[in-house]
Amino acid sequence: MNAKSEDKKVRDAGVMIDQTLVNGQSEGVSIRLISGAKKTGAVKLDKAALTDLLVAVQEVLATEDS
Repeated sequence: MNAKSEDKKVRDAGVMIDQTLVNGQSEGVSIRLISGAKKTGAVKLDKAALTDLLVAVQEVLATEDS
């Protein structure tokens, strides 16, 4: 979720990432967008999408550490 703002034009927004576990084994990951009180439908990510997401997050975190 984004940081709280005093600006009334800025609504709560963010991303929800859910992992489905069955008997302790991952069965998949889905992602949905959140805007205010509304949520989009969940989209299941395949391995290629998960790999792209991992690379993107690692790149952002690497620049944050500097």
